[in-house]
Amino acid sequence: MKSTPHVLYSLALALSLGSLTATAASLPHAAPEETGMSAERLDRVDALIDRYIADQQISGAVTMVARHGEIVHAESQGWMDRENEEPMRRDAIFRMASMSKPVTGVAILMLMEEGKVRLSDPVSRFIPEFTNTQVAIIDESRPTPRGQLPDYYTIPAEREITVRDLLTHTSGLGSGGVYGISSSISPRDGTLDLETYIPTLGRTPLEFQPGSQWSYSLLAGIETLGRIVEVASGMSFDRFLQERLFGPLGMEDTAFVVPPAKQSRLVMRYERTDEGQLERAEGNPSWLDTTTLFSGGGGLYSTADDYIRFAQMLANGGELEGTRILSPRTVELMASNHVKDLYGPDAGRPEGLGFGLTVDVVLDPVLADTRRGPGSFAWGGAFGTYFWVDPHNDLVGLLMIQTPVDELRADFVNAVVQAIVE
Repeated sequence: MKSTPHVLYSLALALSLGSLTATAASLPHAAPEETGMSAERLDRVDALIDRYIADQQISGAVTMVARHGEIVHAESQGWMDRENEEPMRRDAIFRMASMSKPVTGVAILMLMEEGKVRLSDPVSRFIPEFTNTQVAIIDESRPTPRGQLPDYYTIPAEREITVRDLLTHTSGLGSGGVYGISSSISPRDGTLDLETYIPTLGRTPLEFQPGSQWSYSLLAGIETLGRIVEVASGMSFDRFLQERLFGPLGMEDTAFVVPPAKQSRLVMRYERTDEGQLERAEGNPSWLDTTTLFSGGGGLYSTADDYIRFAQMLANGGELEGTRILSPRTVELMASNHVKDLYGPDAGRPEGLGFGLTVDVVLDPVLADTRRGPGSFAWGGAFGTYFWVDPHNDLVGLLMIQTPVDELRADFVNAVVQAIVE
């Protein structure tokens, strides 16, 4: 299938797309050569996506690249809904999953700049239930029957977990080997809200002593930050993001709930079978199927044009089109390594990477085996979405898909970076 859905879309919906791009918030566009990139070489991005579609690794994608603050590549390929032959469209809405985390990180940093939150603050300052936290120790002397939780005992935490611990996945909350224990003690109920649910996490044991390891907290750690935003700002988390971030940045289609009028733009999820075929995944997973528990860890929906505005704001040092969200020094802080060597082989990551505040950071591209420039920072989502900001090359890249394919991320980065010619 050689870009057939993309061609159909271009022919059938050119008028509506032209109307869309004229009215929706979008970064300015430029010819690649005007920004030191090669249009011919950027065509390799399209060819890459076509191969992944033809190999049934993804159903479709929206890819976007900005250099020097201007979009030089924006393409929609494949299908939004393969079975019903709905071509991918530029304004398609994607489940961002863990690409919600950097948004939550920015919200915390905004409050930090206002003096309402410190990175060193104990979480108990905002949520008293996190006082006297315990750490779980697995009883290795007793084998765990398959399908059952391990036996464990608890010891007091050596210190309280902090806001920085949550931002850097070094808190031990809801992560790693004792995640099942945590969820059994404090079940995540999608009918609740953050105010009701998050305090229950205070009684769950941590996986390790705070600050001693890096271990990914899928939802609990960053969702706790969402509740801290609520307490510190006096606003619900969704309202804070809308009024303080999405609205000012012109992110018109980014929210925790897709309204009925926009449901037709929501991309279908697909999963790969053991036989290597794409299989339609109906509905949302249970952790995303909520309209009340606003998850800063994985609950946002967005479009390519929306999210690249967020990423470009970071690339600009916290400002976009005259709207300043963060100071340049705060963006530098976000993109600095806060975990020493914890985000490395011991955490299942290559050498040459560090971890900042909700994003990974390239310390040495050669050791990290990445084409991203030194100092670049990035994160992705469970359904395949991925973005990176590269200050060294003044570049932002964005991949929007709805099938988890880790290899595509590195291939996409390579296809973009090889198009830089000056």
